[in-house]
Parts: sequence; structure tokens; C-alpha cells
Amino acid sequence: MELDKDEMAKVSNRLKRAQGQLAAVVRMLDEGRDCEDVVTQLSAVSRALDRAGFAIIASGMRQCMTRSDDGDDETLDVQKLEKLFLSLA
Repeated sequence: MELDKDEMAKVSNRLKRAQGQLAAVVRMLDEGRDCEDVVTQLSAVSRALDRAGFAIIASGMRQCMTRSDDGDDETLDVQKLEKLFLSLA
């Protein structure tokens, strides 16, 4: 299954922003910034990564559930999708 390119472009942008946020967290640590500020920014990075993961899984689920049933496509593996989803929870 190939993920939707338009949706993955949005996810890629989100991950690039998270990468910048993570670099900022490292700088904050190196500069000895306040613990509360560092944790707040780290939490924002974590949420951004979670959202990117959920977006990828949601796209995959949508594609799997809307496939034509012509016998050529893989079948929907609910257990596999559930495992992926729960790995982000």
C-alpha cells in the first residue's frame, strides 16, 4: 500500500517543524534554560510527532477501507493497524 502523497506532504512538513522544535529544545538545554520552558517545548515536540504518526496511520486505514475488493489488493489487516495505532498511544 502506498500512502497518499498530498497527505504525506503535510505530515512531512509537520515532522520538519518538529525537527526544528527539537533542535530548539537541545539549544535550550545547552543554554541552561529554565526546566519548565524546556519541558513545555519538549511536550510540544512529542505532540507533533504523535500527530504525524496518527496522520500516517489514519491515511493507511482510509486507503485500506476504501479499496476495491477485486482480489488483487492486500486485505485489511485490522490487527496490524490496531497494533500500529496503539504503538502511538
